[in-house]
Amino acid sequence: MDIILVPGLWLTASSWDDVVPALEAAGHRAHPLTLPGPAVGDLVIDDWVDAVVSEIDRFDHPVILVGHSGGGNVAWGAADRRPDRVARVVLVDTIVPHPGAMVSEFPVENGVVRFPGWDFFDADDVADIDDETRHRTAAQVVDVPGRVPTSPVTLGDDRRFAIPVTVLSGQLDAASLPRVLADWGAYAAEFGRLEDVEVVRLGSGHWPQFSQPAEFSAKLVAAVR
Repeated sequence: MDIILVPGLWLTASSWDDVVPALEAAGHRAHPLTLPGPAVGDLVIDDWVDAVVSEIDRFDHPVILVGHSGGGNVAWGAADRRPDRVARVVLVDTIVPHPGAMVSEFPVENGVVRFPGWDFFDADDVADIDDETRHRTAAQVVDVPGRVPTSPVTLGDDRRFAIPVTVLSGQLDAASLPRVLADWGAYAAEFGRLEDVEVVRLGSGHWPQFSQPAEFSAKLVAAVR
C-alpha cells in the first residue's frame, strides 16, 4: 500500500522517521508529509486538506491516510474529498471531526502559532516522553499558520462513512471511547455513523511515534492491511 502520513500541529515529515522503516519492512511505501507553512500565505485548515488531496491524486489506486492529532482533521477532510481513493483512515490519538470542527485554540503571535513547549500539555499526554526525546523533537518543530488550528474543516460527502477507520488511541479502548464521546455532541454523531471502525489502545501518551516508536510502528503496521 501507499501510505500517506499526515503530521499534527508543529510537526513535519521528520516526525515519522522512526515509523517509516517498519512500514517499508512490511512491504508498504510510506509518504510522510510536511504541510504548507506560514511562508505560503494566510492559510486555513482546508488548505492543508488540499495539500493531502494533491498527494492522493498522485496515485492511480487507493491509498491509506494516517493522521496524528490535528492531522486527523486534515486526513478526514481529504478522505471526504476522495472517498473512492482512500482504502482506510488511521487516526493516531484523535477521532474523526464533524463538519465545521476545529483543532484547538492557541495564542497567535505575528500570524503564527508557535510550539508552546512540552510543559504546556497535560501530564498524561507527555509522561512517556523522556528528556532526550523532548529536546530532540522540540528542535524539529515549525510554526503553524495562525488560522489553521481554529478554522473549520469542510466535510460534505456522506460516502466518507463507508471508509474503514482505525483509531490508535493512547489510553482509550473500544469500550471506553464511545463513553467519552457521548459528551462530545457532534463528534459522537460523526463517529457513530462510521460503518467500519476499530479502536486499538496503545497505552501511550499523545505522541507514540516519539515515546514508543517500535510498539507504535507494530500496531500501525497491523492497522494498515
